[in-house]
Amino acid sequence: MRVEYINPFVEAAFNILKEVLASDVHRGELYLKSTATPVMGVAAIVGLAGDVEGRVLFDMDKPTALKIASAMNGEELKSLDELVRATITELANMITAQAVTKLHDLGFKFDLTPPAIFTGENMEIHDSDVEALIVPMETACGKIEINVAIRERA
Repeated sequence: MRVEYINPFVEAAFNILKEVLASDVHRGELYLKSTATPVMGVAAIVGLAGDVEGRVLFDMDKPTALKIASAMNGEELKSLDELVRATITELANMITAQAVTKLHDLGFKFDLTPPAIFTGENMEIHDSDVEALIVPMETACGKIEINVAIRERA
């Protein structure tokens, strides 16, 4: 996986999270995952196709999702309802849009699927023969992992 694909997502996540949460964001150590990746409970996934193929997953636990949605909406939200799911989907849209703009500026061409949101316990993402790079982000609302699995089309 080329670093040129990863950095725009890391930078966009850092910038957007810092802006929408109005708090500090700290990036953890990046690591690779080549097997099934457990999902923490709330995940927004965006598919990529074109010069590259793969997906980006924005992964967090339910309390973090509720805190982020509450911060972004300016009110306390207590259940994983449609507003919370829409807010997390919009966060994924904002991060992905900024990253894709940077990638297009670098000459990469690809399309995105609209974000899909998954919630539940004991979920895993299985990527066939694509390593995923995990970028942990610590926020005032909790930990979010940006999980990027992208490869160039053969």
